[in-house]
Amino acid sequence: MFFDKTWNPNGLHIYVTGGSTGLGLSLALLLAKKGAHVSIVARNQAKLDSALAAMESYRQYPDQLLTVYSFSLNTAAESAAALEAVCKPHGGHAPDAVFACAGSSKPKFLLEMSAEDMEQGMINGYWVQVWTAMATAKKMVREGSKGKIVLVSSTLGYMSFIGFASYSPAKHALRGLADTLQSEFMLYDIDVHIFFPPTMFTPGYDEENKTKPQITKDIESTDEGITADAAAKALLQGVQDGHAHITADMITTLFRASTRGVAPRHNMFLDPLYDMAAFVIAPIWRMSVDKRVRAHREQHQQHLRESGFFS
Repeated sequence: MFFDKTWNPNGLHIYVTGGSTGLGLSLALLLAKKGAHVSIVARNQAKLDSALAAMESYRQYPDQLLTVYSFSLNTAAESAAALEAVCKPHGGHAPDAVFACAGSSKPKFLLEMSAEDMEQGMINGYWVQVWTAMATAKKMVREGSKGKIVLVSSTLGYMSFIGFASYSPAKHALRGLADTLQSEFMLYDIDVHIFFPPTMFTPGYDEENKTKPQITKDIESTDEGITADAAAKALLQGVQDGHAHITADMITTLFRASTRGVAPRHNMFLDPLYDMAAFVIAPIWRMSVDKRVRAHREQHQQHLRESGFFS
C-alpha cells in the first residue's frame, strides 16, 4: 500500500548516503538501533570507520549487517557503482529503502561566486541525490521489489534569502523531483518522501559558516535550529507516518502548508490552519528580512570595494 503507515525498518536493508556524519550518521545509528541492516556510503574512510564503530554499539542481533563503503556520488556511474557494492552482501538485491542524505552547502554572495561554485552547488545539493535515486529506482523496478526512496531538501527548498544562490535552487529542484516521482512511482509501488529540515547543527553547518555572509548568519539566527539526532527522529517518524513532505519544526511546517501545491496533506484539519497562519506570518517574516538586506547595502558596497570586485 502506498505510504504504508505500518512500515518498520527492523530486518530491512537500508542504504544511507552521506552516512558518516551529520544527519546521515544520526539516521544510520537510529536505524541500526531499530534492527535494520544498514549500509553507509560516504567519501572519507576515516569517518566511515568511526561511523561503523558507532553503529556496532547499536547492534541488535548477531547477523545484523552493518557496512560502510567509500565512494563519490558525483556522477551517475559512481552512484551506480556504490549501489552495486551496497547490494552485494544482500544477494545483489535492491535495498528496501534509500535515504539520500549526501550533500553540502557553500553560501556566498552571488557576485563573489565563480562558475564552478554554481556548478558545484547543483552537484552537491541535487545530483548526488538524483543519481542514487535513479539507480535505485531502476534496480527496484527490474527486480519487481517495492521500496522507499527518501530525498533530503531543506527549509530553503520552500523559500530562500540572501546568500544561498548556489544552494537553494538545488533544494527547490529536489522538491520538484520528489513531487514528480511521488506520482510516477505509484506505477511500481515505490514510495517517495522528501525531508525539509531547518538549520541543523552538524559539521556541515560549521563548514558552511566559513563562507556564509554575516547578513545571512544574522537572518538565520532567528531559526532556533535542531540537532542532527532530532532531525533524524523527525525524518524517520515522517516516513513511518506516510508523509510525502516531512518537516521537523513549526516554521517549516508553515512554509509547507502555504507552498504545498498538490502535494498530499498531512492532516485535512490542521493543514488549512497552518496555511492561514502562514498567510499572516510569512509576509511579516519576509518584510523583516527585506528590511535587514536594505540596511546592509552600504556595508555591502564597502565590502565589494575592499575585496577588489570593482577593480
